[in-house]
Amino acid sequence: MANVLLSEAEKTYILHGIQKNMRNDGRTNRDYRPMEFESEIVVHAAGSARLRLANTDILVGVKAEIDTPNPDRPNEGKVDFFIDCSANATPEFEGRGGEQLATEISNTLSKAYESQKGFDLAGLCIMAGHQCWKLYVDVLILECGGNLFDAVSLAVKGALFNTRIPRVSTAMHDGGSMDLILTDDPYDCERLDVTTAPILVTVCKIGDQCVVDPSAEEEECSVASVAVGVSCRPDGNTTTKQSITTVRTSGEGSIRLETLKKCFDTATTVGASLNKALMKALHEDETRNSKGLGKREIYGFLK
Repeated sequence: MANVLLSEAEKTYILHGIQKNMRNDGRTNRDYRPMEFESEIVVHAAGSARLRLANTDILVGVKAEIDTPNPDRPNEGKVDFFIDCSANATPEFEGRGGEQLATEISNTLSKAYESQKGFDLAGLCIMAGHQCWKLYVDVLILECGGNLFDAVSLAVKGALFNTRIPRVSTAMHDGGSMDLILTDDPYDCERLDVTTAPILVTVCKIGDQCVVDPSAEEEECSVASVAVGVSCRPDGNTTTKQSITTVRTSGEGSIRLETLKKCFDTATTVGASLNKALMKALHEDETRNSKGLGKREIYGFLK
């Protein structure tokens, strides 16, 4: 994450505002910044998306290949994440400066998606124990303006929603080996079910308050933060059930048990609202793309 040089007076100003539930950009402690979303950005990818969260800019491409399931999970497919921190995103990423952060984001996403409560990997299985789809999710951080974990997870979910994989018309054994016949019709594809695909919600402890979607300046004022993987699944006609798929803590400060519980409550509540808005926007974006209308702002402030 980009470090921003702030004076003690600037940090005090940010801290006092957050204590009064009024951040320096006009948001409350539970508001997200505006987002813009585009899909089908990378022509040769199975799916792609670009998401801009204020000054944070993320590009994601997805590639699908046939692989063999893991022996301990024979009925599931695979998802592999690769994060590339562009040197142009922030001076700190020059050289190999972004490698550690890229690894942290990749590991956090992997844990969130491989959780039994997260993404339905069974939908990627072609034949149990023999063949499955493996998704290579490549993430490029173009610009860093704070809250990278959340922005990356939202862009990844958008790209997976946009992903199309060829339909397997026949799968059979021939002499003990597996033969797959894939459709050669580029329009005969299957869409991924991303309903339960998790998103990451970062909750920063600044002073005595917990805030979501921290800007780069606010991250400098945070003593500790918690990134929570939140998966939402329908629970009735009008309600959803939230599950925590992974938790990552960072920062030099400590978090009391009561504060940690508050972070979890905030993350699940905010995650449900954010996921609902994102899924609605993705469906609307798909309709707009089919009409050639292109990019739009998909999400304003989270209330």
